[in-house]
Amino acid sequence: MPEITVRGLTKRYGKVIAVDDATLTIKDKEYVTILGPSGCGKTTLIRMMAGIIEPTEGKVFIDGKDMKGVPIEERDLGYVFQNIALFPNMNVGENVSYSPRVKGKSPEEQGTTSHKYLELVKLLDKMGMFPGELCGGEQQKVSLARALATGSKLLLLDEPLSALDARVRVDLRYDLRRLVKALGITTVHVTHDQEEAMSVSDRIVLMRAGAIVEMGTPEQLYTKPENIFTMNFIGETNLIEGWVRERSVGLCKIELRDGSELEVHSCPYDTGTAVVVSVRPEFVYPFTSGLRSKIVSTTYMGTYWRMTAESASEDEIDFDVPVSDGHLYKIGQEVYLMINNKATVVFPRPHEGIAEAVKLE
Repeated sequence: MPEITVRGLTKRYGKVIAVDDATLTIKDKEYVTILGPSGCGKTTLIRMMAGIIEPTEGKVFIDGKDMKGVPIEERDLGYVFQNIALFPNMNVGENVSYSPRVKGKSPEEQGTTSHKYLELVKLLDKMGMFPGELCGGEQQKVSLARALATGSKLLLLDEPLSALDARVRVDLRYDLRRLVKALGITTVHVTHDQEEAMSVSDRIVLMRAGAIVEMGTPEQLYTKPENIFTMNFIGETNLIEGWVRERSVGLCKIELRDGSELEVHSCPYDTGTAVVVSVRPEFVYPFTSGLRSKIVSTTYMGTYWRMTAESASEDEIDFDVPVSDGHLYKIGQEVYLMINNKATVVFPRPHEGIAEAVKLE
């Protein structure tokens, strides 16, 4: 079963560094998503793994074998592209049986393989139809079935859902994980969609400006990231500036810009250190005491209202109010916000400033 290792993988185009010294290992049967904003180098990285792009520096190992000079067709992998790439002159069954046919399998084996994988993606009844007769989600399912029909135990997915409608994307991402886990396939999935990455991955590799920023499980990167960029990019968060006023066992008091105080759980920085406190909107609650704030905007999100308030310390703080509560705060209304201190993460204030530290480029 394949394990993928990349060591010091770098790709330069003149003075532009598309991927910078990427090193990671993807374990056998693991589902890993490479996540990041557009232009961060994630597609370049997966294409170097596949052999579509030759790296400037570094190595790719599949199952312990150095892939230098090995073309994609000899790497024993399935690849699904962002743009649906089916043969328009072949029907669905013929598209899926293409790889077995090229490998010289008998017509019976070709038919059996096509039947097996179309059944897995629940499109067996579409076997005789042509790609142009299918909707986008069905076409991408056929692309997936064709990749699986190679018989490879390594599957590379390059933004496979980005061209699809939102509802279809949600349905298909669960099908993807179900299929590859059932088949025991090592999978690398590239996406810029945080929710997609969170829902399908065993582990996420987050990239920014050509470099790997952080790696971890979805839960780790959401609840306790090591990097302020990770905290801001994955999900939504509030970033509150201050200084460490006092430290004690298990708790830390942060002085905010207006002199008010915020108590947080676990802070490893010395007294006087400039810090940024991060807390997700779901852990901020309107209360009878807390950070004095004023509502500046309200946004209807379907099941909840997203409220944005400006605190007395001039920090913008988002919090959510379920529609079922039947209470809507008005713009300009004063509110006190209580923060769950056990859900906070504290970072040292970036030298370059918060805006620079979290920007996508």
